[in-house]
Amino acid sequence: MTNISEVAKKLSERISNAETRKRSRTVEEYQRFLYAIEYILTDIWKASYVHPETECSIHKHNNYYSSNTRYRDPNLTYRMTMNAFDGLQLLNLIVVTKDGYYDRTKMQGGLTRYRAREELLEILNEIPEHPAIHLKPNLDAETILLREKIDNKNVLAPYDEDAFTDKARNNLKTINQCFTRHWVDLRILDKDVLALQERLFDDTEKQPVDLTKRTLVRIFSNKSFEEGGRFYRGWWQNVPSEYRPFITIDSKATSEHDYSQLNPNMIYSVYNKELGSEDAYSRVAGEEHRDVVKQAFNAMFQSSTTLDRKPDGIELDKISMSWKELKEAILNAHKPIKDYFFRGLGNRLQFEDSIIAESIMLHFAKMDAPALPIHDSFIMHHGFSTYGELEEAMRKAFHERFHRDIGVSKELVVKHKSNIPIDKDELATPSFEDIINAENDYSQWRDRDDMWMSRK
Repeated sequence: MTNISEVAKKLSERISNAETRKRSRTVEEYQRFLYAIEYILTDIWKASYVHPETECSIHKHNNYYSSNTRYRDPNLTYRMTMNAFDGLQLLNLIVVTKDGYYDRTKMQGGLTRYRAREELLEILNEIPEHPAIHLKPNLDAETILLREKIDNKNVLAPYDEDAFTDKARNNLKTINQCFTRHWVDLRILDKDVLALQERLFDDTEKQPVDLTKRTLVRIFSNKSFEEGGRFYRGWWQNVPSEYRPFITIDSKATSEHDYSQLNPNMIYSVYNKELGSEDAYSRVAGEEHRDVVKQAFNAMFQSSTTLDRKPDGIELDKISMSWKELKEAILNAHKPIKDYFFRGLGNRLQFEDSIIAESIMLHFAKMDAPALPIHDSFIMHHGFSTYGELEEAMRKAFHERFHRDIGVSKELVVKHKSNIPIDKDELATPSFEDIINAENDYSQWRDRDDMWMSRK
């Protein structure tokens, strides 16, 4: 069996033979049944390339398949999806690891989780390609997502189309089309792949690298298209900063540029104040405590309360201030904008940086050059750094939005814990020795690259 569709068809026949049905499925029912099998198998196949312990999840409540029609897959129906799921269990190809539940008192719940058994994994391993290369992203799926909070939980909200949503969707489709024409990968040693994935499994704010997540969605907050709007779900956004220098585009080295003090620059610009030349964070407690101040500054601007208690994740051990003293120091250092803290304006600020990000990505997409966003930074083929095109585009996008200048810096190239030697020029023009080493130490990266080239 050479592709996922053939596997699904074969297993649909096995399920049909094992079932005890009083009547056969109609042609339409069978097509939906087959589609559901392939959908489930695709999830399992992708998960098998992420980590051996990765579990999949499934909605088993019929309301999911009839509500939020904008966001769900119209080809999935409750009855045929349950038939497919039960059929794979009947063949002993999958096992439920955790039953789904819903607590009406706490208004909380969880999806049914399951995992493939060894026989199914062996069947899927016969497919000769990587799922990220074999599976084509659905560029027609909804990419403009609107969230609202119900019972303190973010849920997807319905919305009416207007000129903004239509333009935002079309722009993002142009960007995603560009991304899918190129191959973005992570060039690390084979022996380091599992260690990285396990590290990400333990990180509550990130997910393991899933190379099939090659496109973006745009998520707006608080049921408003003027809040949030950042771009999410690209796999590279989960990569820890020390690994990002190893991201490649079409097997070539990349460079990352980010804005200098983006949030303070935007805040001062929006409210027509002058930031000044001194670093917005270092001016509070010195350069050595810049990172802590930056975290606190952003938390104070995001919050709609005065934050009498220190937010989780902000470590004060190395700074000789209490949380109350740090708050006061930030407010004193930023007197021109002190009245805008603690007003819950963070999502409004995210909307501003999303407009800038869209402009930059769209600019390069029209040149057929992917600019991978990580909120206030962008990763591109190293040539766009060498000749200053990325930096120029970032400065221009900010100036067009705020009519002010801003600094842009190139991220420093570092070594991660495995001490992999980094020579970006080797990727651009590999030596004979590098090619030999790549075949051995970087075989997973090289194999994916070969698959991609053979598909083009």
